[in-house]
Amino acid sequence: MQTIAFDIDADGIATLTIDVPGQTMNVIGPDFIADMDAAITRIASEEGIKGAVIASGKDSGFMAGMDLKFFGSMLAKAGDAPAPAALYDDLFVLNALFRRLETSGKPVACAVEGTCVGGGFELALACHRRFVGDSSKTQLGLPEILIGLFPGGGGSQRLPRIMGVQAALMYMLQGKLFRPAEAAMLKVVDAVVPQGTAVEAARDWVKANPNANTQPWDVKGYKVPGGAGGFNPAFVQTMAGALPMTLKQTQRNMHAPIALLSAVYEGITLPMDRAIQIESKYFARVAADPQASNMIRTLFVNKQAAERGARRPKDQPKAPTRKLAMLGAGMMGAGIATVAAQAGIEVVLFDRDLAYAQKGKAHVEAVLKKRLGKGMTPEKLAETLARVTPTTDYADLARADFVIEAVFEDVSIKAEVTKKVEEVLGADTIFGSNTSTLPITKLAQAWTKPENFIGVHFFSPVEKMPLVEIILGEKTGPAAIAKALDFVAQIKKTPIVVHDSRGFYTSRSFGTYVQEGAELVGQGVNPALIENAGKQLGMPTGPLAVSDEVSIELGWKIMSAAKKELGDAYVPQGSDDIMVKMVEAGRLGRKNGKGWYDYPEGAKKHLSPVLGEMFPRAAEQPAVEAVKERLLYRQLIECARCFEEGVLETPEDGDIGAIFGWGFAPYTGGPFSHMDTVGIAHVVAVLDRLAAAHGPRFAPTAQLREMAASGATFYRPVPAKAAA
Repeated sequence: MQTIAFDIDADGIATLTIDVPGQTMNVIGPDFIADMDAAITRIASEEGIKGAVIASGKDSGFMAGMDLKFFGSMLAKAGDAPAPAALYDDLFVLNALFRRLETSGKPVACAVEGTCVGGGFELALACHRRFVGDSSKTQLGLPEILIGLFPGGGGSQRLPRIMGVQAALMYMLQGKLFRPAEAAMLKVVDAVVPQGTAVEAARDWVKANPNANTQPWDVKGYKVPGGAGGFNPAFVQTMAGALPMTLKQTQRNMHAPIALLSAVYEGITLPMDRAIQIESKYFARVAADPQASNMIRTLFVNKQAAERGARRPKDQPKAPTRKLAMLGAGMMGAGIATVAAQAGIEVVLFDRDLAYAQKGKAHVEAVLKKRLGKGMTPEKLAETLARVTPTTDYADLARADFVIEAVFEDVSIKAEVTKKVEEVLGADTIFGSNTSTLPITKLAQAWTKPENFIGVHFFSPVEKMPLVEIILGEKTGPAAIAKALDFVAQIKKTPIVVHDSRGFYTSRSFGTYVQEGAELVGQGVNPALIENAGKQLGMPTGPLAVSDEVSIELGWKIMSAAKKELGDAYVPQGSDDIMVKMVEAGRLGRKNGKGWYDYPEGAKKHLSPVLGEMFPRAAEQPAVEAVKERLLYRQLIECARCFEEGVLETPEDGDIGAIFGWGFAPYTGGPFSHMDTVGIAHVVAVLDRLAAAHGPRFAPTAQLREMAASGATFYRPVPAKAAA
C-alpha cells in the first residue's frame, strides 16, 4: 500500500495509518481509494482481525477531501460537456467504498487529530465510533458547498441520520465547520479526548466492543432524530422552509444547494444502500455543471497556487519581513500593522501626529481583544501588541527591511514621505505603496531605485479581506516582487500580481459596477430595481449601497484627479455628472449619513426619497434582466480590457482578484471563467448590442473579437482543434 500503513496488534486490532505521499494534507485520490479498498477487504475477510482504527500519519491533520486534481481528471475524461450519467460510476466509487467499510462486519473507530473535512469527514462518519483529540485548531465538517459542490461520499445521508435533518442542513448549506466540543454536543463525534490520545481511545473502544459493527441506520426500527418523511410535520416544515430560504440566500444562482436539498429529501427515508445512490445521482449532476468546475478552479486550485507563490520569481531567495515600517496609522495602516504583528513581525507604526499613531495601535489592541477565547490568550495578546511601536520620528524606522506606505492619496504628499524614508533606510530597501488608484510608476519617481518600488494594495477591512493586489511599476524588479509576495504569504493573504494602470485591476474594474449603477439612476431607472438587480446578479450588495460604503465623495475625488492628470486624454463617463450632482447636494455616502441611502439614527437605512426629485423616474422601467445584464457586462468588458492592455497577465489573477477583491459573483468562478463558459462569441454579441444601445463603454475589445473568431478562450488561448 502506498497511502496506508496497515498494522495488526496482539489483540487483533488493525490500525490503518493514512499518510498520502507528496501531500501536506491527506487527500482522497486513486491510490488512496485502491489502498482503502484492499484494507477493507482484509478487515472483512481475515478472522484474526477483530476490528480497526483509522488514523492519520500527518501532523497537519486527519484528512481533507477529494484531491481536486484527481477530481478534475475525472471530469476531463468525460469530455468538455459531460452528461451526469457518464460521471456517475466514477463518482459512486467513493460512496460504495465507505459503505463497504461500515458493513465490513467488524467495529471500526476513527481517531481524529486535527483538521477533518470534506471526504475525510465522510470517512469518519462511515466509522462506527469517532474520537477527536481536543484542540482549538481542530475543525470538522462538510464545506463542499463553498466550492460549488455538496457532500458526495455519503455525507448528505449520514449527517442528517446522526444529528437530524434541520441541524445537518444548516451546517451543510453554509459549509459551516464544527469545533470538537460543538461536534460532541451535537453527537456528531462520540468523544473528545486529550490531544494526542485519540488513537489509544479508539483502540480501547474497539477492543471493548467487538460486536459494535453495525451503524444505527442499519438497525431495524431506526428513526431519524427529529423525524423524517412526508407524514412527519417537523420534516415537512423543515424542507418547505429550506427551499425558499436557500433560493433567497443564493439568489437562485447556485446549483449545489438545491441538489443537496433534493438528495436529502429523497434519500433520508430510504435504506442507506439506495440513499447513497440518490446522493451520487445529484452529485453527478452538479459535477457535470461548469459552475462547479469554475468555482473549484478559482476558489481552491488557483487560490492555493497563488498562495504558494505561483507568481513569485523563481530565482529570488526567500525574503521574509522581520521589521515593517508602516507609514500612516489610519484604518488601512492600523489594519496592516495588526496582521503583520499577528504574523510575528515587528512593526513601527509611523504617523505625523503621535495621537494618530497611538490611535492606530489602539485599533490593533481592539481587534486582538475581540479574539480573546478564540485562539487568542491574554499572554499572546500582550506579546503581539508589544511588536507595534507608534512613533512620529523617522529615525525609529531604522533597520526596517520592508516599507508599506498608506498615507493620504496625494502624489505630492506620498513623494515627500517617500523621500524622507529613503534618507533613513536607503534606496536598497523595498518600498511598497498601498495606493488604490495612483500609478505606481509615477510614485516610484520619489525613490532613487524604482526597481525597489512596488504597489501593495490591501482591501478594507484589512483583517477580514483576503486579497492583496501586487502592482508592478514599469521598473519594478524581481527582488521587490519576491519581497512583497513573501510578506503576503507571512500574513496569510491571497496575492494577485498586476501591471501598472490608473486604478490597476481591481479598483478600475470594480468602479464600473458603481458607475453603471449611477448611470442607471441618471437615466431614471428605479434605484430599488438597480439594487435588487445587483444582488440577484450575485454581487454582495447593490451598486448604490457599495458606493455609499466606499464614499461617493471618494469616487468624485478620484474622478477629479484623473481629469486633472489626464487632461484631454480623459474619457468622460455618464456617471461623472451624477457624482458631481450628488456631492454638490452634500450626499457623500454613509460617512455623513446621506448618500444614495438615508441613514437615520437608530433605524435601518433606506433608499432616499430625495433621489426621485434629483433624478426623475422614467415612465417606462427596464426589465430586471436588462439591468442585470448591464451591471454584469460593464464589469466583464473592463476586465477584458485589462487583459488586452497587459494590466493582467493571467485569467487566474483576474478571477481571483474579482471574487476576493470586490465580491464578483462567486458562482461564476470569476469574470474570465464566466466569459469562457457562456462563450466568447456570445459575450461579443451581447457587448455589440449593449454598445449600440448605451454607448462605446460596452464596445468589445479587438482581442475578444479575435478570440470569438478563432474559438479561443481565456483559459484555452489556442483553440482545441489547433492545440490537438
